[in-house]
Amino acid sequence: MKSKLSRRNLSVFALAASILFGSAVGPAAAAQQRDAAKSARGAQPQPTPAQTPAAAGPLAEAAPFVNKVLPNGLEVIVLEDHSIPLVTVELAVRNGSFTEPPELNGLSHLYEHMFFKLSRAQLVGDAYIRDIDSLGIIYNGETHEEVVNYYFTTTTPNFPVALRFMRDASLYPGFGENWTAPIRAADPEYYQRVQRVVEGQFAQEREVVVGELDRNESNPYGELGVQMNNRLFYKYPSRKDPGGNRQTVRAATLDTMRLIQSRYYVPNNSAIVVTGDVKPEEVYGLVESLFGEWKRREKNPFEEFPLVEHPPLQKSEAGIITKPVTNVVIELGWQGPSIGKDDAATYAADVFSFILRQPNSRFSRALTDSGLAAVAGFGYYTQRNVGPITLILQTTPDKAKAAVQAAYNEIEHFNDPDYFTDEELESAKSLLEADDLYSREKLSDYSHTISFWWASTGLDYFRGYLKRLRATSRADISRYLTTYVQGKPHVGLALMSDESLKASGLTEADLVGGPAPKAAGATAARK
Repeated sequence: MKSKLSRRNLSVFALAASILFGSAVGPAAAAQQRDAAKSARGAQPQPTPAQTPAAAGPLAEAAPFVNKVLPNGLEVIVLEDHSIPLVTVELAVRNGSFTEPPELNGLSHLYEHMFFKLSRAQLVGDAYIRDIDSLGIIYNGETHEEVVNYYFTTTTPNFPVALRFMRDASLYPGFGENWTAPIRAADPEYYQRVQRVVEGQFAQEREVVVGELDRNESNPYGELGVQMNNRLFYKYPSRKDPGGNRQTVRAATLDTMRLIQSRYYVPNNSAIVVTGDVKPEEVYGLVESLFGEWKRREKNPFEEFPLVEHPPLQKSEAGIITKPVTNVVIELGWQGPSIGKDDAATYAADVFSFILRQPNSRFSRALTDSGLAAVAGFGYYTQRNVGPITLILQTTPDKAKAAVQAAYNEIEHFNDPDYFTDEELESAKSLLEADDLYSREKLSDYSHTISFWWASTGLDYFRGYLKRLRATSRADISRYLTTYVQGKPHVGLALMSDESLKASGLTEADLVGGPAPKAAGATAARK
């Protein structure tokens, strides 16, 4: 089971994970950087601008998935592909750290760990459970900021079994009172035996999650992400921390698991995504027969428990973190656009990020070709509840100060009419389309992509994504940059050893790029 942070379309976040966590990560248009807390998958090689010239017509159309909403509110999404006899079935739930106040931080992650462990079927020994390990079903789960997803990949004949297991884990977890209450009334002794088994498994999974958190914290680069999160989202940092903290996890009880279940694990807050060797009508029928009894929640959980409003930064701030590391890593962060509030800026953000990632871009020439940074990246992470914008550099102590100055010089010129050419603009759009095509090569991974989009943006945004990218103009990019980046309060952090700090001469003033910008109307800095 994995606590992960999704990253969409952006090499910068793949780069960040590679630098900070020593993993090769792929940015695929949607394959997101999936493991900033631990590890990440590799990506398909990306075409260079030379390989992907500006096209006269679109390279790709939206993936041809279909969807249906069942009477209880459960959405079923199907992407049919009969090229090989494999099927992936995935449950996506709008849960994760964006639903977590401090007292619940990390419990979406803990719930994910419990999902596969003990369901009613496992505890009572349903016949199909006895043979399930011999069916070649591969399964896992992931916890992100705005979605928790669980998935099975299996051969086509075993698809109904995988879906049934998903149903039992979703509707009848071991701690669920919807099925244990009748047992408690009819056979108290048996009920107590069941509860002892569930409590024992829960205690074990708590320690597994705490162990993951300990390993993450032992990585010296992990502090950079923690500091950026805590400063950029200073009022509600727990809402951006899918892993959680050990104190909250250790204090968790089965009652808190039931609380999460009652709020978020309901059909009108969930989707079943099926990709591969299936027919949509057959999937709809099977899902409805298995999940039709799942009781709809009377009130939308996000109406009853609305998302927080992350307040804007009032002033730029900086920090230098000293750890025993060999490289110097610089990270600059801004609060970016939110889905549902400024969708146009999210498309512009993706196109601009892909302009900068091209090896012959002015950004690349100024920072990497010049030798000031070994690697450099700039990108936006799509989120409904404020997506961050990040610039990250890896450099050496003797070049750190000059690299930061060069980065700020590039930011200052982002909006210049000649900062990028029309050819670079069109090439970036083609690269994004190609990136989406590459990400469809393995449907078992693309199901996670669909889950991410469904949860954070909605399917209409996803379906129209490529078309709206093609329509992105220079004016759209200019508005994005002036609204969220240029002259806006931000956070500048550096991670290096004590020796590197002395050698670099880098200061906090360097990291905010000179006089710290204040938010419009700001009268005082946050303490």
